[in-house]
Amino acid sequence: MNITFLILLVLIGLALGSFLNVCIYRIPLKKSILFPSSFCPNCGAKIRAWDNIPLLSFILLKGKCRKCKNEISLQYPLVEFIASALIVVTYWRFGWGWEFVASSILGLLLIVVFFIDLKHRIIPDVITLPGIALGFFFSFFVKSPTVPNSLIGILVGGVLFYLSAVLGEVLFKKESMGGGDIKLAMMLGAFLGWQKILLVFLLSAVLGATVGGLALLLSKEVKKTKMIPFGPFLALGSILAIFIGDALISAYIKAFFLK
Repeated sequence: MNITFLILLVLIGLALGSFLNVCIYRIPLKKSILFPSSFCPNCGAKIRAWDNIPLLSFILLKGKCRKCKNEISLQYPLVEFIASALIVVTYWRFGWGWEFVASSILGLLLIVVFFIDLKHRIIPDVITLPGIALGFFFSFFVKSPTVPNSLIGILVGGVLFYLSAVLGEVLFKKESMGGGDIKLAMMLGAFLGWQKILLVFLLSAVLGATVGGLALLLSKEVKKTKMIPFGPFLALGSILAIFIGDALISAYIKAFFLK
């Protein structure tokens, strides 16, 4: 990867990250992600083009709105940085082709899911339902998953997480997993296939138990509500599955079946 192309990927990722911030803010409020143009969520002032340059504007403005001087959430530069890093790492992992496009789009969708579910504890259908169709579409062009594998992944993801939701409700006498998580699992199954959705289930359960346990010990809010959104853990588990899923599955098969 030459330096010019690397810079181009970084800039594209930053621009996409800026758009993801719009999605993260507006989708839960059921507002258009296209109109109006960017504005300060505190004072409503329209953000001028030179104040809307990803990362750079945040630094130059010292993290504050030019008009009202209220602090800009650190989420904005963080999302831009993560999106840019994701694009670069995905290209490094897959090179140019359908795998790069599919994995990049899935990763970007997961960033939106992560931050929306973390704050609002919802996973909007406007992300997951088109995502299911999109993941299945890509299966016609990528090496993995194949079309049948993607279809089975959709079914396995939906059934597995539905049964988990039912079991959790029986054990804890309250909803433990919402419909948004189930639809997200179906989307992940479409993009990743049935083997990797099983891996995601395992990884997200381990991450959720670890982080959730620590949160119960350290967070008063979590102690009070005993509620932790599962979407962020599904997103993190899926990112791991995208980049090292094949290696993890291969290591598991060698350890337990090829002795």
